[in-house]
Amino acid sequence: MKKILVTGAIGQIGSELTIALRSQYGAENVLAADIRPALNESMQSGPFCRLDVRDAAAVNQVVEANNIDTIFHLAAVLSAIGEEKPQQAWDVNMNGLINVLETSRVHQCALFFPSSIAAFGTGASSLDTPQDAIQRPTTIYGITKVSGELLCDYYHHCFGVDTRGLRYPGLISSKALPGGGTTDYAVDIFYAAIKIRHYECFLRTDTQLDMMYMPDALDAAISLMTADCKKLKHRNAFNVTAMSFTPQQLAAEIQKHIPEFTISYSIDPLRQAIADSWPRHMNDSAARAEWGWQAHFDMPAMVKDMLEKITLK
Repeated sequence: MKKILVTGAIGQIGSELTIALRSQYGAENVLAADIRPALNESMQSGPFCRLDVRDAAAVNQVVEANNIDTIFHLAAVLSAIGEEKPQQAWDVNMNGLINVLETSRVHQCALFFPSSIAAFGTGASSLDTPQDAIQRPTTIYGITKVSGELLCDYYHHCFGVDTRGLRYPGLISSKALPGGGTTDYAVDIFYAAIKIRHYECFLRTDTQLDMMYMPDALDAAISLMTADCKKLKHRNAFNVTAMSFTPQQLAAEIQKHIPEFTISYSIDPLRQAIADSWPRHMNDSAARAEWGWQAHFDMPAMVKDMLEKITLK
């Protein structure tokens, strides 16, 4: 990777991945792009451009003008918002991806595409969900992720585009605020615990989901993109995970640090239905075998670090 473009750079993953890439490859070599203006300090640490990935000509122009050789394509409408605005989710997630894939084909760029636990549906095993499993998602977000996985495979097999990707679980960040995902509670709960010592959760107490702390998520993306391509059998849509817990278990871990913290529940039917359709834990043995994936944060380590970092804000 010499010249890198990050689309959706203001989002939860993009805002932190941009900083990590600039630290590793030099700020001048990482172009952040988003449809929104660069208002936060992290986006001002290097070059930035406004970009709507649905505009094929604009995507091509940005890549060509900046001699981009690697694209981290993160621009997307997330799960809960996608159910409220399915046409917009399809437009951004699918038309944006096909534009980035076409540009990657023309300019021979390597492409990272993040898929999600949402790519699975109720037909897959909910525990230890294998790398290669039935994928019948019930949300438009999940449908776009499965379609994206297949498109990335297609562009690799038919055109030789170096496409690579991960199926992320829920992501927890101490820096970026949630952006409309079903697992947002696992970030919101920390701010509530610190500020008011109480959190009202929108998922059931026993809703178990795969999760990952953002430092591991960033490490996974960069490690995959720098892995030896000859060792990659799957290339796209690698299952990766780090921990799996329920809101009740997360609250109990927070209470070890803030004993007066309490939690209550007011179920959001939409997000509960989405969560119920997802696996509780994915099997990430393929990622471990093919490119040496390994998470560094379990739940206790993540909770301790989250509370320390948010308290310092």
